[in-house]
Amino acid sequence: MNNLEFTILVGLGSFMAGFLGALTGLGGGVVLVPLLTLVFKVDIRYAVGASLVSVIATSSGAAVAYLKDGFSNIRIGMFLEIATTVGALFGAYLAAKVSTSAIGAVFGLVLLYSGYLSSRTPVDPPPDQKPDPLATRLGMNGEYPSLAGPKSYNVHRVPLGFGLMFGAGGLSGLLGIGSGAVKVLAMEHAMGIPFKGSTTTSNFMVGVTAAASAGVYLSRGYVDPGLAMPVMLGVLAGSLAGARVLARTKTRQLRWVFGAVIAALGIEMLYGAFTGKL
Repeated sequence: MNNLEFTILVGLGSFMAGFLGALTGLGGGVVLVPLLTLVFKVDIRYAVGASLVSVIATSSGAAVAYLKDGFSNIRIGMFLEIATTVGALFGAYLAAKVSTSAIGAVFGLVLLYSGYLSSRTPVDPPPDQKPDPLATRLGMNGEYPSLAGPKSYNVHRVPLGFGLMFGAGGLSGLLGIGSGAVKVLAMEHAMGIPFKGSTTTSNFMVGVTAAASAGVYLSRGYVDPGLAMPVMLGVLAGSLAGARVLARTKTRQLRWVFGAVIAALGIEMLYGAFTGKL
């Protein structure tokens, strides 16, 4: 395979990764890192570096559309970014201290657990449950558009969500996935934010989280411009397409796509880690 063929194929694969990333809140990196390492045989640290650059592009492309349509909750995103940014810097520091097989194994386990959680329908808070005082004080309660009109929601368990976001940021820095999967699940299951609100707010957040750790990878020489360019362009185009599809897609369909994709990739990453192919 020559350089032109490699660039075109990576660009096409990145387009699909960006499409799924915008549609499910994964940030694209959760598909990109396994794609680059397992299919194109790229060293996992260079794959993570390119993925982090692409995650920034995904977030920028999709977040603009979601903000315009009123899906993303800015107050939630900005508050939780404090935890994810600190966690991302910590995860990027750890990345140079552990082996590629260990990174791949952690990646696979995170994906499998995320796929399991995403298949579970969260229990909605009781209709008479009072809004969380801290969330109300911070102005986090919001609404999002639907076919039946605007739907409002209340945010709960803010401290728990904040703590989980530190872990999500750490995974972003270590694995280059933008930690969208963990962020979506933390916001939906721990904080009671509806799925579409979680995915869109996640897309708003992942760019800042990725940027914090991408600088560390760049300083260590793990960002290859020849690889990062087609990845970034493909993911950006895919994220814009995914953002347009989201508003017309049912939540149950999104949940199945989310779970199936990351579970399959989790199995692939574990297989590659334990067979020494990473």
